[in-house]
Amino acid sequence: MNFRKKSSGTSAGFQIAPMLDIMFILLIFFMASTIFAQWENKLGIQVPVADSGIRANREPGEVIVNVDAEGKIYINSQEISLSRLESLLGQIAETFKSQPIIIRADQETRHKYVIDILDVCRKVDIWNIAFSTIPREDAP
Repeated sequence: MNFRKKSSGTSAGFQIAPMLDIMFILLIFFMASTIFAQWENKLGIQVPVADSGIRANREPGEVIVNVDAEGKIYINSQEISLSRLESLLGQIAETFKSQPIIIRADQETRHKYVIDILDVCRKVDIWNIAFSTIPREDAP
């Protein structure tokens, strides 16, 4: 008795349609992530220049707080008040204990407005704070 089925000898070839589906999904993902990365930074803010300004790796979940020259505070390109910032950072600090915060202040921003944000971070017990700068043009 022969229980084996006869094989026709044709093997399944490479299927291009599922591969194209995956490529389109990846394309959409990267396009969406690029848009969200641009929303974090308020356009028009000129951060100060520093000799030690290096591009650090982004940490997951970091919050970018933008401060323009007039002292207005922006998160995700939306203007918020100092009290709203405190409640927002308080909720984040309760959920994530070592939440990183990046302060992007315009080079013309008065020191007072940056200290107000630092004071809010201290009230809600956020200690992982960084300041955004850019390197000098003539720096190696």
